[in-house]
Amino acid sequence: MAQKGIREYHAKLMLSKWLAADNSYKGQVVLVDENTHWDELIADNDWLLSEKLVAKPDQLFGKRGKHGLLCVNKNLDDVKKWIQSKINTQVTVGNVTGELTHFLIEPYTDHSSEEEWYIAIRDSRDHDTIYFSKKGGVDVEENWDSVSQITVPILTDPTQLDVATQLGDLGCHKDAFISFVQSLYAFYTESGMSYLEINPFTFSKQGHVMPLDMVVKLDDTASFDCRHIWNDIYFPRPFGNAHTKEEDYIQFLDAQSGASLKLTILNPKGSVWTMVAGGGASVIYADTVCDLGFSKELANYGEYSGDPSAELTYNYAKTVIDLMTREKSVKKKVLLIGGGIANFTDVAKTFTGIIAALTDHYQLIKDHGITIYVRRGGPNYKEGLEKMRALGKRLELPIHVFGPETHMTKIVSLALK
Repeated sequence: MAQKGIREYHAKLMLSKWLAADNSYKGQVVLVDENTHWDELIADNDWLLSEKLVAKPDQLFGKRGKHGLLCVNKNLDDVKKWIQSKINTQVTVGNVTGELTHFLIEPYTDHSSEEEWYIAIRDSRDHDTIYFSKKGGVDVEENWDSVSQITVPILTDPTQLDVATQLGDLGCHKDAFISFVQSLYAFYTESGMSYLEINPFTFSKQGHVMPLDMVVKLDDTASFDCRHIWNDIYFPRPFGNAHTKEEDYIQFLDAQSGASLKLTILNPKGSVWTMVAGGGASVIYADTVCDLGFSKELANYGEYSGDPSAELTYNYAKTVIDLMTREKSVKKKVLLIGGGIANFTDVAKTFTGIIAALTDHYQLIKDHGITIYVRRGGPNYKEGLEKMRALGKRLELPIHVFGPETHMTKIVSLALK
């Protein structure tokens, strides 16, 4: 299971659709970036002109108020000017510096700090935990002794949650809150969530719960089961970790296939590049490079697995080769084509795609002094390795080939020596 954060915008849209039956939360939210056409946005959301508004960055980080990144109780013109002054600027949140690219706009809910409540739900192996406090807001951590907890066994019927007994005095909003918690827990369990937090939420004049700030993490393995709830949701990168077009391209290939293709650029000027088969193997290879003292030279992290087609491995390999042949100042570079012993991935087939990419770019590989180390095992591995050896001889490329008789990460120490 991979827990992945989503934008507050998508979280609130999902919640509003879930609560649509009782019409308690309308989910009036819009997402703005540099490509937004404001006239079209207003035409589709006329409440932008009639409501007082709140605007804030929507990029998977919190404490926006403490960092001066809230525009509160303003009209649309003021909000638009504020966003235009912030978008594409760099800010530092904690120890992370990144560029502001996406903003959420929603109606302003008039309330006092005494009316800010906190609720969160977190999963564990055999139960979920609901956290609640009537002292929500930016200082909830400092008031953690006010937080109550409910331990909920897996498969509990949300309508059977004993909210009133376990959470104590709920004041005049008791009935509305009990109903909300039961609906929220059903929303959490049915939507493939691993974490949900609303901090703070308050109550409208009509007594409806109004989520002010919301954080959601989804279990990405639930994408098929929850597709009717998630719809076109996507997982943005964490703040400060911007996409490159090559990473976007590999992510696109990954989404089009049942195989797994991953790529993260760590240091474009690094001398050690990897093209590793298998998620576990990719971690082992990266750890070995770092253990040998070359962490600053590790250029990328990624993997291909799940028996990808020759076409997919060709596109993956040519992307890596293109990236590693851009920096001319690095005189000696190493490409590690590694992996464990495959269970069902056809080594010869996947190597066909890699060999085609190496062939198409062999002059660049020579010009950049790239040495290639190969280690693989699994179905048809002998045929795949022999093709790699033949390629090295035919194109006069320094390709060193090893099979499963060689320890999986031995090629790392051989290459780095």
